[in-house]
Amino acid sequence: MHRQTGMRRILALLGPPLLLMAAGCAPAHTGSSGPGIPANGHEEFEQRATTIAQAWRPDEEWTSGYVPLQDPTVLLGDPDFTEETKLAFNAGWYREQVPMPSGQPDDGTIRFPDDEMPVPLITAAEAYRQLDQGDPPPCPGRPKDPGTPPPAEPPGGPDAPVSSGPQADCIPLTVTNVELGSAPVHTSQGEAQVPAWLFTVEEIDAVVARIAVAPDAVGALPDPVTPSAPTPQDLVSAQDIESADDTTLIFRLGVGSCDSGITPLVQEHDQVVVVGGTVVRSTGVCDDMLRLEPVTVTLRSPLGARPVLDVVSASPLRFAAG
Repeated sequence: MHRQTGMRRILALLGPPLLLMAAGCAPAHTGSSGPGIPANGHEEFEQRATTIAQAWRPDEEWTSGYVPLQDPTVLLGDPDFTEETKLAFNAGWYREQVPMPSGQPDDGTIRFPDDEMPVPLITAAEAYRQLDQGDPPPCPGRPKDPGTPPPAEPPGGPDAPVSSGPQADCIPLTVTNVELGSAPVHTSQGEAQVPAWLFTVEEIDAVVARIAVAPDAVGALPDPVTPSAPTPQDLVSAQDIESADDTTLIFRLGVGSCDSGITPLVQEHDQVVVVGGTVVRSTGVCDDMLRLEPVTVTLRSPLGARPVLDVVSASPLRFAAG
């Protein structure tokens, strides 16, 4: 698998914590490396990360099959969301204005960085059924169905009805065209171009792509091999990856509401990268709400197709939905 020579390191990023809620998108820290990293607390990370890296034994499907590391719905382009359209996209509210082809397409091809793979595809109608998660709740003053005129203005005065529902809750996204194409997808073999049904949506600027690969051709994540030793109290897990650009890796830590001193940690090997973090736990009364804290580390070499494993669960991390 890997050599325990100079390929392994710990990179601790210290600095004042930037405590953000999950809605925050800014990186919390900037990666750096060098001597002088405090050993207290980080040694436990190093030992656990080494154990996880040594136990990583991916099967043939991971190295030669299609194992996606992100959601099957992909935005192509900048959607320029409004509050209404973002809510509709996240909720899966759609209405079609064109017929959805139900004919079985020919097999497609996944194009990995170094290989190609033929795969069976689903129909456009099936892809739309997966995409559409139902109708939005009705809202006063706005029709739910296309072509329905809005109701007349309600009467004024003290007896006029008062609406308590937010206007943003009842806007579906209108599909005006569908065609077979491809979309970039993070996979176990790196970023690949994957067959996808491309839906043109009237209300946003981006195309909504739904991956067209048939379910029996989609591989599952391997079962993690978790270390038998208990997780140190101050060690926190990585939840997902926000982005990976060359040597810059941004991931999100799951921290407590009152945690401070948030420090991301990374250990690199030839075939795998292990990430996590440490925190200073609060000694006072605090709720149990989990916060997702974006943090940034700088790798010694480009991530490439190396999997990123969580130091707590030993699971490969998926990319967060855009």
